[in-house]
Amino acid sequence: MRYWWVNHAQTVRQEITGGYLWSPVVEANGARSQFYDNMREASPGDLVLSYANGKIGRIGVVGDFAISAPKPSEFGSIGSYWQDAGWLLPVQWLEQQISVQPKAIIGRLAGVLPQTHSPIRAATGAGNQKAYLAEVDRAVFEIVFAAVGLAVGDFEIETPTITIADFAAQFDDAVEAQIRADQDLDQTTRDQLTRARRGQGLFRRRVLSKEPACRVTGVRTPTLLIASHVKPWRACETAAERLDGFNGLMLTPHADFLFDRGLIGFANDGTTLFSSRLTEADGIKLGLHHSQRPPAKPLHDASLGYFEHHRSKVFMA
Repeated sequence: MRYWWVNHAQTVRQEITGGYLWSPVVEANGARSQFYDNMREASPGDLVLSYANGKIGRIGVVGDFAISAPKPSEFGSIGSYWQDAGWLLPVQWLEQQISVQPKAIIGRLAGVLPQTHSPIRAATGAGNQKAYLAEVDRAVFEIVFAAVGLAVGDFEIETPTITIADFAAQFDDAVEAQIRADQDLDQTTRDQLTRARRGQGLFRRRVLSKEPACRVTGVRTPTLLIASHVKPWRACETAAERLDGFNGLMLTPHADFLFDRGLIGFANDGTTLFSSRLTEADGIKLGLHHSQRPPAKPLHDASLGYFEHHRSKVFMA
Protein backbone atom coordinates (compact mmCIF):
# COMPACT_ATOMS: atom_id res chain seq x y z
CA MET A 1 0.00 0.00 0.00
CA ARG A 2 1.15 3.54 -0.81
CA TYR A 3 -0.05 6.79 0.68
CA TRP A 4 -1.04 9.95 -1.17
CA TRP A 5 -2.02 13.54 -0.41
CA VAL A 6 -4.03 15.60 -2.91
CA ASN A 7 -4.30 19.39 -2.96
CA HIS A 8 -7.54 20.18 -4.80
CA ALA A 9 -9.14 23.32 -3.42
CA GLN A 10 -10.53 24.38 -6.82
CA THR A 11 -12.11 21.04 -7.64
CA VAL A 12 -12.69 19.40 -4.26
CA ARG A 13 -16.49 19.51 -4.52
CA GLN A 14 -16.61 17.97 -7.98
CA GLU A 15 -14.01 15.30 -7.24
CA ILE A 16 -15.41 14.22 -3.88
CA THR A 17 -18.94 14.07 -5.29
CA GLY A 18 -17.84 12.32 -8.47
CA GLY A 19 -15.55 9.77 -6.83
CA TYR A 20 -12.35 10.57 -8.67
CA LEU A 21 -9.27 12.77 -9.01
CA TRP A 22 -8.39 14.45 -12.31
CA SER A 23 -5.24 16.18 -13.48
CA PRO A 24 -3.80 17.34 -16.80
CA VAL A 25 -1.10 15.14 -18.31
CA VAL A 26 1.40 18.01 -18.35
CA GLU A 27 1.59 21.59 -17.12
CA ALA A 28 0.20 24.44 -19.20
CA ASN A 29 3.65 25.08 -20.71
CA GLY A 30 4.02 21.43 -21.71
CA ALA A 31 6.44 20.52 -18.91
CA ARG A 32 6.19 17.20 -17.07
CA SER A 33 5.02 17.31 -13.46
CA GLN A 34 5.72 14.64 -10.86
CA PHE A 35 2.43 15.58 -9.21
CA TYR A 36 0.61 14.67 -12.44
CA ASP A 37 2.77 11.63 -13.17
CA ASN A 38 1.76 10.31 -9.75
CA MET A 39 -1.75 9.78 -11.08
CA ARG A 40 -0.37 6.83 -13.04
CA GLU A 41 1.56 5.54 -10.02
CA ALA A 42 -1.38 5.20 -7.64
CA SER A 43 -2.81 1.68 -7.37
CA PRO A 44 -6.08 0.13 -6.15
CA GLY A 45 -6.18 0.05 -2.35
CA ASP A 46 -3.83 3.00 -1.81
CA LEU A 47 -5.01 5.65 0.67
CA VAL A 48 -5.49 9.35 -0.13
CA LEU A 49 -5.81 12.42 2.09
CA SER A 50 -7.94 15.23 0.65
CA TYR A 51 -6.58 18.72 1.42
CA ALA A 52 -8.51 21.85 0.47
CA ASN A 53 -9.04 25.31 1.91
CA GLY A 54 -6.40 24.90 4.60
CA LYS A 55 -7.55 21.59 6.03
CA ILE A 56 -7.55 17.85 5.49
CA GLY A 57 -11.19 16.84 5.34
CA ARG A 58 -11.63 13.43 3.75
CA ILE A 59 -9.95 10.06 3.35
CA GLY A 60 -10.17 8.09 0.12
CA VAL A 61 -9.24 4.67 -1.24
CA VAL A 62 -7.94 4.39 -4.80
CA GLY A 63 -10.44 2.21 -6.65
CA ASP A 64 -8.59 1.48 -9.88
CA PHE A 65 -5.69 2.56 -12.05
CA ALA A 66 -5.90 5.93 -13.80
CA ILE A 67 -7.28 6.27 -17.30
CA SER A 68 -6.68 8.86 -20.01
CA ALA A 69 -9.71 11.15 -19.86
CA PRO A 70 -10.87 14.61 -20.92
CA LYS A 71 -11.32 17.35 -18.34
CA PRO A 72 -14.62 16.68 -16.53
CA SER A 73 -17.44 18.86 -17.82
CA GLU A 74 -18.51 19.64 -14.26
CA PHE A 75 -15.31 21.65 -13.79
CA GLY A 76 -16.87 24.35 -15.96
CA SER A 77 -14.50 27.32 -16.24
CA ILE A 78 -12.24 26.03 -13.46
CA GLY A 79 -8.71 25.48 -14.75
CA SER A 80 -9.39 27.11 -18.10
CA TYR A 81 -5.61 27.11 -18.69
CA TRP A 82 -5.37 23.34 -18.17
CA GLN A 83 -5.07 21.11 -21.18
CA ASP A 84 -8.20 19.07 -21.90
CA ALA A 85 -6.26 15.79 -22.01
CA GLY A 86 -5.65 14.37 -18.57
CA TRP A 87 -5.66 11.46 -16.13
CA LEU A 88 -8.71 10.36 -14.16
CA LEU A 89 -8.11 8.28 -11.03
CA PRO A 90 -11.14 6.59 -9.40
CA VAL A 91 -11.22 7.22 -5.65
CA GLN A 92 -13.82 5.94 -3.22
CA TRP A 93 -14.14 8.62 -0.55
CA LEU A 94 -15.05 7.31 2.90
CA GLU A 95 -18.13 8.70 4.60
CA GLN A 96 -16.31 9.73 7.76
CA GLN A 97 -15.12 13.32 7.61
CA ILE A 98 -12.20 14.75 9.56
CA SER A 99 -10.91 18.27 10.03
CA VAL A 100 -7.17 18.70 10.49
CA GLN A 101 -5.25 21.90 9.80
CA PRO A 102 -1.66 21.02 8.81
CA LYS A 103 -0.46 24.40 10.10
CA ALA A 104 -1.55 23.38 13.59
CA ILE A 105 0.56 20.19 13.56
CA ILE A 106 3.42 21.26 11.30
CA GLY A 107 5.89 20.75 14.14
CA ARG A 108 5.18 17.02 13.97
CA LEU A 109 4.65 16.81 10.22
CA ALA A 110 7.76 18.70 9.12
CA GLY A 111 10.15 15.84 9.84
CA VAL A 112 8.23 13.23 7.82
CA LEU A 113 7.25 15.27 4.76
CA PRO A 114 8.91 14.38 1.43
CA GLN A 115 12.22 16.13 0.79
CA THR A 116 11.07 16.86 -2.76
CA HIS A 117 7.58 17.17 -4.24
CA SER A 118 5.99 17.77 -0.86
CA PRO A 119 2.32 18.78 -0.85
CA ILE A 120 2.91 21.44 1.83
CA ARG A 121 5.77 23.60 3.08
CA ALA A 122 7.64 22.13 6.01
CA ALA A 123 8.23 25.60 7.49
CA THR A 124 4.65 26.85 7.49
CA GLY A 125 2.21 24.05 6.63
CA ALA A 126 0.85 26.04 3.69
CA GLY A 127 0.15 24.21 0.45
CA ASN A 128 2.91 24.16 -2.15
CA GLN A 129 2.17 25.92 -5.41
CA LYS A 130 1.44 23.55 -8.31
CA ALA A 131 1.34 20.55 -5.96
CA TYR A 132 -1.51 18.15 -6.77
CA LEU A 133 -1.09 14.45 -6.00
CA ALA A 134 1.96 13.85 -3.79
CA GLU A 135 3.22 10.61 -2.32
CA VAL A 136 3.79 10.76 1.43
CA ASP A 137 5.01 8.37 4.09
CA ARG A 138 2.63 6.37 6.25
CA ALA A 139 3.90 8.46 9.17
CA VAL A 140 2.11 11.48 7.70
CA PHE A 141 -1.19 9.61 7.91
CA GLU A 142 -0.45 8.48 11.46
CA ILE A 143 0.21 12.05 12.61
CA VAL A 144 -2.88 13.42 10.86
CA PHE A 145 -5.11 10.70 12.27
CA ALA A 146 -3.65 11.07 15.77
CA ALA A 147 -4.64 14.75 15.70
CA VAL A 148 -8.30 13.67 15.74
CA GLY A 149 -7.88 10.68 18.01
CA LEU A 150 -7.75 8.05 15.27
CA ALA A 151 -5.25 5.55 13.94
CA VAL A 152 -4.70 4.28 10.41
CA GLY A 153 -5.74 0.83 11.58
CA ASP A 154 -9.09 2.15 12.80
CA PHE A 155 -10.41 2.17 9.26
CA GLU A 156 -11.61 -1.10 7.85
CA ILE A 157 -11.03 -0.42 4.17
CA GLU A 158 -13.49 -2.33 2.06
CA THR A 159 -12.65 -3.27 -1.50
CA PRO A 160 -13.52 -0.21 -3.57
CA THR A 161 -16.54 -0.68 -5.80
CA ILE A 162 -15.78 2.21 -8.13
CA THR A 163 -13.70 1.26 -11.17
CA ILE A 164 -12.50 2.69 -14.46
CA ALA A 165 -15.29 0.83 -16.26
CA ASP A 166 -17.82 3.21 -14.68
CA PHE A 167 -16.07 6.26 -16.08
CA ALA A 168 -15.11 4.79 -19.46
CA ALA A 169 -18.77 4.05 -20.18
CA GLN A 170 -19.70 7.63 -19.28
CA PHE A 171 -17.08 9.04 -21.66
CA ASP A 172 -18.12 6.68 -24.44
CA ASP A 173 -21.80 7.58 -23.94
CA ALA A 174 -20.97 11.29 -24.20
CA VAL A 175 -19.01 10.79 -27.42
CA GLU A 176 -21.75 8.60 -28.89
CA ALA A 177 -24.35 11.29 -28.13
CA GLN A 178 -22.21 13.85 -29.96
CA ILE A 179 -21.87 11.55 -32.96
CA ARG A 180 -25.61 10.88 -33.14
CA ALA A 181 -26.27 14.62 -33.04
CA ASP A 182 -23.63 15.51 -35.67
CA GLN A 183 -25.57 16.57 -38.77
CA ASP A 184 -22.34 16.85 -40.77
CA LEU A 185 -22.26 13.04 -40.84
CA ASP A 186 -24.72 11.00 -42.86
CA GLN A 187 -26.87 8.41 -41.07
CA THR A 188 -24.85 5.47 -42.40
CA THR A 189 -21.60 6.92 -41.05
CA ARG A 190 -23.17 7.68 -37.68
CA ASP A 191 -24.41 4.10 -37.46
CA GLN A 192 -21.01 2.66 -38.38
CA LEU A 193 -19.24 4.87 -35.82
CA THR A 194 -21.52 3.82 -33.00
CA ARG A 195 -21.20 0.16 -33.98
CA ALA A 196 -17.41 0.56 -34.02
CA ARG A 197 -17.59 1.49 -30.32
CA ARG A 198 -18.64 -2.10 -29.70
CA GLY A 199 -16.18 -3.62 -32.16
CA GLN A 200 -18.88 -4.32 -34.73
CA GLY A 201 -19.75 -3.53 -38.32
CA LEU A 202 -17.34 -1.99 -40.81
CA PHE A 203 -14.61 -1.54 -38.20
CA ARG A 204 -14.62 -5.24 -37.32
CA ARG A 205 -14.45 -6.29 -40.98
CA ARG A 206 -11.52 -3.97 -41.60
CA VAL A 207 -9.61 -5.19 -38.54
CA LEU A 208 -10.19 -8.85 -39.44
CA SER A 209 -8.71 -8.27 -42.89
CA LYS A 210 -5.47 -7.01 -41.32
CA GLU A 211 -5.27 -8.86 -38.00
CA PRO A 212 -6.98 -12.26 -38.45
CA ALA A 213 -5.61 -13.77 -35.22
CA CYS A 214 -5.14 -12.77 -31.59
CA ARG A 215 -1.52 -11.67 -31.16
CA VAL A 216 -1.55 -12.83 -27.53
CA THR A 217 -3.08 -16.30 -27.74
CA GLY A 218 -2.91 -17.18 -31.43
CA VAL A 219 -6.66 -17.92 -31.58
CA ARG A 220 -7.97 -17.45 -35.13
CA THR A 221 -11.65 -18.43 -34.80
CA PRO A 222 -13.52 -15.17 -35.56
CA THR A 223 -16.43 -15.96 -33.25
CA LEU A 224 -13.99 -16.09 -30.32
CA LEU A 225 -12.40 -12.74 -31.10
CA ILE A 226 -13.24 -9.12 -30.29
CA ALA A 227 -12.29 -6.21 -32.53
CA SER A 228 -10.52 -3.88 -30.11
CA HIS A 229 -9.40 -0.31 -30.79
CA VAL A 230 -5.71 0.40 -30.17
CA LYS A 231 -6.25 4.12 -29.67
CA PRO A 232 -9.44 4.00 -27.60
CA TRP A 233 -12.67 4.78 -29.44
CA ARG A 234 -13.40 7.63 -27.05
CA ALA A 235 -9.96 9.16 -27.67
CA CYS A 236 -10.13 9.13 -31.46
CA GLU A 237 -10.24 12.60 -32.97
CA THR A 238 -11.93 11.79 -36.29
CA ALA A 239 -14.41 9.39 -37.79
CA ALA A 240 -11.60 7.99 -39.94
CA GLU A 241 -9.61 7.00 -36.83
CA ARG A 242 -12.61 5.25 -35.30
CA LEU A 243 -13.17 3.19 -38.44
CA ASP A 244 -9.53 2.60 -39.41
CA GLY A 245 -8.71 -1.09 -39.50
CA PHE A 246 -5.10 -0.27 -38.67
CA ASN A 247 -6.38 1.13 -35.36
CA GLY A 248 -7.50 -2.31 -34.27
CA LEU A 249 -6.59 -5.79 -33.09
CA MET A 250 -8.56 -9.01 -32.95
CA LEU A 251 -8.20 -10.28 -29.39
CA THR A 252 -9.72 -13.00 -27.23
CA PRO A 253 -12.04 -11.55 -24.55
CA HIS A 254 -9.54 -11.71 -21.68
CA ALA A 255 -6.75 -10.27 -23.84
CA ASP A 256 -9.11 -7.51 -25.00
CA PHE A 257 -9.87 -6.62 -21.36
CA LEU A 258 -6.19 -6.53 -20.39
CA PHE A 259 -5.26 -4.49 -23.48
CA ASP A 260 -8.05 -1.99 -22.84
CA ARG A 261 -6.95 -1.61 -19.20
CA GLY A 262 -3.30 -1.09 -20.13
CA LEU A 263 -2.08 -4.31 -18.53
CA ILE A 264 -0.67 -5.60 -21.80
CA GLY A 265 0.65 -3.77 -24.84
CA PHE A 266 2.81 -4.29 -27.91
CA ALA A 267 6.23 -3.13 -29.03
CA ASN A 268 6.68 -2.10 -32.66
CA ASP A 269 8.28 -5.47 -33.44
CA GLY A 270 5.08 -7.17 -32.25
CA THR A 271 6.45 -8.41 -28.92
CA THR A 272 3.79 -8.60 -26.22
CA LEU A 273 4.49 -6.25 -23.31
CA PHE A 274 3.24 -7.10 -19.83
CA SER A 275 2.63 -4.37 -17.27
CA SER A 276 4.28 -4.68 -13.87
CA ARG A 277 0.77 -4.02 -12.50
CA LEU A 278 -0.29 -7.47 -13.75
CA THR A 279 0.94 -9.79 -11.04
CA GLU A 280 2.69 -13.04 -11.86
CA ALA A 281 -0.02 -14.95 -10.01
CA ASP A 282 -2.83 -13.35 -12.00
CA GLY A 283 -0.93 -13.85 -15.25
CA ILE A 284 -0.61 -17.55 -14.54
CA LYS A 285 -4.29 -17.89 -13.60
CA LEU A 286 -5.25 -16.16 -16.84
CA GLY A 287 -3.12 -18.64 -18.76
CA LEU A 288 -0.93 -15.93 -20.25
CA HIS A 289 2.28 -17.73 -19.39
CA HIS A 290 1.05 -21.01 -20.84
CA SER A 291 -0.61 -19.84 -24.04
CA GLN A 292 1.18 -20.83 -27.21
CA ARG A 293 1.62 -17.37 -28.64
CA PRO A 294 2.36 -17.07 -32.33
CA PRO A 295 5.79 -15.71 -33.26
CA ALA A 296 5.88 -11.94 -32.90
CA LYS A 297 5.51 -10.12 -36.19
CA PRO A 298 6.12 -6.39 -36.72
CA LEU A 299 3.17 -4.07 -36.48
CA HIS A 300 1.83 -2.54 -39.68
CA ASP A 301 3.47 0.80 -40.50
CA ALA A 302 0.05 2.46 -40.60
CA SER A 303 -0.61 1.19 -37.04
CA LEU A 304 2.53 2.56 -35.38
CA GLY A 305 1.02 5.90 -34.39
CA TYR A 306 -1.94 4.20 -32.74
CA PHE A 307 0.30 1.86 -30.76
CA GLU A 308 2.48 4.77 -29.67
CA HIS A 309 -0.68 6.37 -28.25
CA HIS A 310 -1.54 3.13 -26.45
CA ARG A 311 1.93 2.78 -24.93
CA SER A 312 2.03 6.40 -23.73
CA LYS A 313 -1.60 6.93 -22.68
CA VAL A 314 -2.99 3.47 -21.85
CA PHE A 315 -0.26 0.90 -21.17
CA MET A 316 1.05 0.94 -17.59
CA ALA A 317 4.68 -0.04 -17.90
